[in-house]
Amino acid sequence: MKKKIQIQEKEPQYSVTTGITFAQVDAWFGHTRQDLKLDLIYPEDKTKKYPCIVWICGGAWLLMDRSAHLAYLCELARNGFVVASVEYRTSNEAQLPAQIQDVKAAIRYLRAHAERYNIDTDRFGVMGESAGGYLTCMAALDNDPSLDVGEWLEYSSEVQAACPWYPPTDFRGFPYPSEEACASSPESLLLGKNAMRYMDEALKYCPVSLVTKDAPPFLIIHGNEDHTVPFAQGVLLHDLLEEAGCDVTLLEIDGSDHADIPFFQKKLWEQIKEFFAEKLK
Repeated sequence: MKKKIQIQEKEPQYSVTTGITFAQVDAWFGHTRQDLKLDLIYPEDKTKKYPCIVWICGGAWLLMDRSAHLAYLCELARNGFVVASVEYRTSNEAQLPAQIQDVKAAIRYLRAHAERYNIDTDRFGVMGESAGGYLTCMAALDNDPSLDVGEWLEYSSEVQAACPWYPPTDFRGFPYPSEEACASSPESLLLGKNAMRYMDEALKYCPVSLVTKDAPPFLIIHGNEDHTVPFAQGVLLHDLLEEAGCDVTLLEIDGSDHADIPFFQKKLWEQIKEFFAEKLK
């Protein structure tokens, strides 16, 4: 059997490039250098510029894999976005604010190379899960110039929309029975000191301390049966943003636990696509 069809060219070709070095940072007690890398999905289309979404993987700041969710990120990209999944140093490699600096370095790199990858430099969104949700909030809320270090400093690291999934937003909100129990917690390792014992310092690195009326639009996604990052953490950030007069929506996933399978269903990703399409238009 033979068949012949005609195909009308309506969509661009999308390409995936993995392992792009966007920054170099000190490693091994300052004696060596470490590459930080990103994976990128972009349209081969020079006729227009596309909004860019930066994805940040979770893992309690202890582990991360920038390629773990590429299957889903590719589907998001094919709805009209450039999507970058970025690496950051884990808490055994560096303490705060290194992780925030890494994410901001990736954003600056992408703006610096916008022409190559057909990116609209005025339309950047950021999204991440759990530890990556925390970094999403910090990238969106903390624009302290001291966080911009390294290369491409002539470019902005600010974003125009944020979608954190089940984010830790207030380190005081985790129910440890004692300071001793908190000492080895993910947030204490990230901070480099006991988050309960140094609560005032820890709070300075919490999204709830950085809310202003100038925050970009937020879509916070959180399961109401989360046993890792309490649902109240997402609610608290939502309420503070709303009180400040910001554009914010809390999408409550009924019955869902942390990183649960509902977060990887098409229905939720449609909500994400619609959010970024509206806020980055």
